[in-house]
Amino acid sequence: MTEKSEADYRNTRRKRGERSAGASNVTAREETSSLEGTALMEAVVARENMMRAYARVVQNKGAAGVDAMTVEELQPYLRDHWEGIKKELLEGSYRPQAVRKVEIPKPGGGTRMLGIPTVVDRLIQQALHQVMTAIFDRHFSTSSYGFREGRSAHQAVTQARRYVAEGKRWVVDIDLEKFFDRVNHDVLMSRVARRVQDKRVLRVIRRYLQAGMMSDGIVSVRTEGTPQGGPLSPLLSNILLDDLDKELERRGHAFCRYADDCNVYVRSRIAGERVMTSLKQFLDKHLRLRVNEAKSAVGRPWQRTFLGYSMTFHWKPRLTVAARSRDRFKEKVRELLRRGRGQSVGQVITELQPLLRGWIAYFKLAEARKTFEELDGWIRRKLRCVLWRQWKRVYPRVRRLMQRGIAEARAWRSATNGRGPWWNSGASHMNEAFPASFFAGLGLPSLLHECLRPTYSI
Repeated sequence: MTEKSEADYRNTRRKRGERSAGASNVTAREETSSLEGTALMEAVVARENMMRAYARVVQNKGAAGVDAMTVEELQPYLRDHWEGIKKELLEGSYRPQAVRKVEIPKPGGGTRMLGIPTVVDRLIQQALHQVMTAIFDRHFSTSSYGFREGRSAHQAVTQARRYVAEGKRWVVDIDLEKFFDRVNHDVLMSRVARRVQDKRVLRVIRRYLQAGMMSDGIVSVRTEGTPQGGPLSPLLSNILLDDLDKELERRGHAFCRYADDCNVYVRSRIAGERVMTSLKQFLDKHLRLRVNEAKSAVGRPWQRTFLGYSMTFHWKPRLTVAARSRDRFKEKVRELLRRGRGQSVGQVITELQPLLRGWIAYFKLAEARKTFEELDGWIRRKLRCVLWRQWKRVYPRVRRLMQRGIAEARAWRSATNGRGPWWNSGASHMNEAFPASFFAGLGLPSLLHECLRPTYSI
């Protein structure tokens, strides 16, 4: 083959490759267009999508809705009724049932309202969520971390720490007032309609937003809000607040947003005050949302809390467990110990393990050695207090202390000292009789050993 023929051959292959790549790009655009177009409901009710939605609903379990149907009863129900439900969805006539109102206490006081859909409606919402995520998620900001696959609170906290290390040592801490209860339906639906043209999908989403809420057998009509409890609410919140993200990006701000918690990092208090004022105006005018004045402020990052964490004031700040997070953790431990009265210490530790493991997994980024040491010691003292209370009388206390190696004379002095359970649980005789190794042998995790990680670089 001559040089000219070789060049012609390479050019021919290159042009074919470009045509092939162009064809694949057209196919991808057509697939995206079909999702964002008028045939989205067909993708929602497709067998593969519904099977994935069913698996997720079963995995998540959850409480029954107003019809009292459990997750275990969903499959036989769908076997008899799915074709009718599918037909209604495709025709655009499906109407969801009311949600069951549930109020749970907030860690900082007050209550959070949940709306629990029926399991059938959870299935449909999950199917909608899966298809709509493919449309919207790729357009979301890289500074949005909440309710997104592959993103987490840990990433948000780490990025916040990085901003502070770069010199942005003031934070505009924005908390939206009753966000999930105050979402304006018209504003939200206009944002959804930017990328979803299928009127059947838009109609069923609005019906989910407007579905009544049942409490004590009475259904009340809802004109605003998207109550937490359904699979679709987190995605809808991100769709609405994406306008806030885009505005912050347009202004060139460094920020992290996780659901309705948004922190903007700036270099001075004056800049922070200016940002706070302008964002209040933007949220009110464009999204009809109000900032919670009591919980929002411009301050130093080490004086504020973000997703349960705080940080030190050093130029290379270290993440710490926020004081409120520590207090909430201790209250949960107290509650478990109150419920476990009368049980053996081994049983109490077994009940504590899920709480401790979950806390360890979440706060593993913190570098607060002192905090973990104090909490470890406090938990062990609470368990020693449980033991002292269970022994009740002098003779059992003397006998137990002697069994654990305390001399008889000292055991008698300790059992008859007239002090209360909490004082004795911190005294030397209980610390020697029941050292840390005793509780570790019963399976008590150590926050210090399992939470603390080596300092990581900026």
